[in-house]
Amino acid sequence: MTLADAAPAPRGAALLASRRRRGEPRSYDFRRPTKLSRDHVRVLQNLLESFARQTANNLTQVLRTEVKVELGGIDQFAYDDYIAHLDNPVFMSVISFEPLQGRGLMTWSLDVAMAMIDQLLGGSGAADQPQRPMTGMETRLTRYPVERVLHELALALRPVIRVDFGLEGFEYQPQLVQLAVGSETVVVSSFTLTLGDRETEATIMIPFAPFATALHDATSPQLSAQALRERKQATEALSERLGAVPVEVNARFRPIKVPSADLLSLAVGDVLLLRHPRDSPLEVTTNDVVFAHAVASNHRRRLAAEIVATPAGHTSTARDPQ
Repeated sequence: MTLADAAPAPRGAALLASRRRRGEPRSYDFRRPTKLSRDHVRVLQNLLESFARQTANNLTQVLRTEVKVELGGIDQFAYDDYIAHLDNPVFMSVISFEPLQGRGLMTWSLDVAMAMIDQLLGGSGAADQPQRPMTGMETRLTRYPVERVLHELALALRPVIRVDFGLEGFEYQPQLVQLAVGSETVVVSSFTLTLGDRETEATIMIPFAPFATALHDATSPQLSAQALRERKQATEALSERLGAVPVEVNARFRPIKVPSADLLSLAVGDVLLLRHPRDSPLEVTTNDVVFAHAVASNHRRRLAAEIVATPAGHTSTARDPQ
């Protein structure tokens, strides 16, 4: 078999694979300097590896067949370069990420997208699939698994940034999708998506600029403004909930020590002598910790304890009530 007879690899796969080869020279455009640093890639890699695992589990449940998703690589491209190397036709989901501005793409082969529909309708997904745009019914069926994937993506990125990924629609011809200026820097994450016996490359493309601040903050040794806000909100929420936790409180006489033999011989009518002075207030405790003092009182025909100042010379773990 000659090279001409061999089936060509998808153009998108070839481009991303070439970027991942180590030790090989590659061109550098000084008009488009590298914006995605190694630290950015490291942060995204940790998040997207978790995303890949959760997405595989999610799609396996939805499609009722084994699905594998593995992270391949993360790199930056110019938008035009990314679009030019996508297959035509290809299944593209146009995505938004509120509250940030801009739109992105999530792609995989049309063959796999059609096989997913076959699986959703109870088929095996093994038959040859048509290479055409989806019908209205097929589009509605496809929205469900795609939206599940976007939900997992939002959860995976939450440690760095909180965004709501939304599905705006589907496209099939890359050259007709104008989501950004041709020279705009985009971040492309590639995955190997396996559905049964089918394997394809899936990509997620997001513009770099809207996510740049979050990525810089995530790689900074100091807490970002968002992290500080979230920590403050968590502290306030914790304080608010702790204030509503019910605590058992007791008003008691000073404890005394009694021989165990006397306790065992107690009977109705016996008198147990207390060592509590008549003019001394009761101890108000919780979990055996004295935090206030009180005198016996009543309120609306019910017994009550009126908080008083801590007696002089008495050790208390709480401040005197004002």
